[in-house]
Amino acid sequence: MRFSGKIYQDGDFWLAEIPVLDVMTQGYSRKEAIEMVADLVETMANAEDFQADVFLGTDGAFEVGSTNPKVMTAVLLQRKRELSGFSLSQAAARLGASSRNAYARYEQGKSVPSVVKLNELLHAVSPDSDFVISDSVFT
Repeated sequence: MRFSGKIYQDGDFWLAEIPVLDVMTQGYSRKEAIEMVADLVETMANAEDFQADVFLGTDGAFEVGSTNPKVMTAVLLQRKRELSGFSLSQAAARLGASSRNAYARYEQGKSVPSVVKLNELLHAVSPDSDFVISDSVFT
């Protein structure tokens, strides 16, 4: 699983953003900004032995990902819930569940949702958004 991003120079700094996570980082050089992208996602994941990899494209495009879909899904779900301002209990209630664990197990990386379930989870915390799944163009 990968998230797309864009890197560009702004004055003395290179800025790198990952829109789906609504996060941005920076560096003094393009290389440093790319390193900071990997560090940012690893910090957000807060998972032992988790490593994020950055895949560079053209015109400032990049993707950040990992071979660990549980952790990448957990990062996405936690960030979307945080951006919505919902608690775990509120997110679970929006799913129609009485226990906050209904949402938390996915956010903690204990379970990997099916595509249908991932759509339900994302719409529980981000109801006005649509999510696009596409093939990577980077190798």
